[in-house]
Amino acid sequence: MTTTVAVLGTGIMGAGMARNLAKAGFQVRVWNRSRDRAEPLADAGAVVAGSPAEAVDGADVVVTMLFDEPATAEVMTEALPAMRPDAVWVQSGTLGVEETERLADRAAEAGVRFLDAPVMGTRQPAEEGKLTVLAAGPEGVRDAVAPVFDAIAVRTVWVGERPGDGHRLKLVANSWVVSVVAATAQSIDLASRLGLDPQMFLDTIAGGASDCTYAQMKGRAMIAGEFPTSFPLEGAAKDTRLILEAMGGAGARSDIMEALAGLYAEAAGAGHGSDDLAAVVTAFRGTGS
Repeated sequence: MTTTVAVLGTGIMGAGMARNLAKAGFQVRVWNRSRDRAEPLADAGAVVAGSPAEAVDGADVVVTMLFDEPATAEVMTEALPAMRPDAVWVQSGTLGVEETERLADRAAEAGVRFLDAPVMGTRQPAEEGKLTVLAAGPEGVRDAVAPVFDAIAVRTVWVGERPGDGHRLKLVANSWVVSVVAATAQSIDLASRLGLDPQMFLDTIAGGASDCTYAQMKGRAMIAGEFPTSFPLEGAAKDTRLILEAMGGAGARSDIMEALAGLYAEAAGAGHGSDDLAAVVTAFRGTGS
């Protein structure tokens, strides 16, 4: 059974994952570029490493949860040579399909087993160990990582063996997430402009076929104008770009996603990048607030 897990990247998602791994009895090592974001995990039983190489040395599984491919590639340039040849690299950050394939090639060159394993969920599911893992990789490594996934998630979807397939499904799912949040923002804004209390919109769809938890949760935040971060808007903006990239490669129509990418970029440019993605409503209001 896997006993030592290194988590590289302890932001909103990585921190929750590391805590749940420690709670499940794993020996956990953590590293973050800003050490102060990793330090609180020492109270949960994790060892805070001074470098990526120190964190992965001797680890059975290495989980990366970093913002994008350049950050991940830079960190793994140092980490890969320090990893055991029988270790498994679980790449869980949302980086894109082509980007994931490039990282898989780097892992193969280093003789390290690689799993494409982005996750569905935000801050609360990460903290509660209730993520969904969308995994792609060789069947031979599934048993090795199953206890790790069980500690961080309520469900693991094995998409296939081809690296990149986990990301393909993640981008499909995230295309829905960014769409429904922006559509909610549009309806909230329209209700206000028509002189209605926007809460009436949420109350009207509540419990019906057109209702969903995201519309209610994000809609309430939009009405209040308060955006405590569960899924950073800058992350949503990045994902729209990755989705557009995947659409281009697949020959899919991208009219709606292009409009969404513009809205998320506008809200991020107005200073809401670190706020929750519900702050996309500010793009509709055109005030930056």
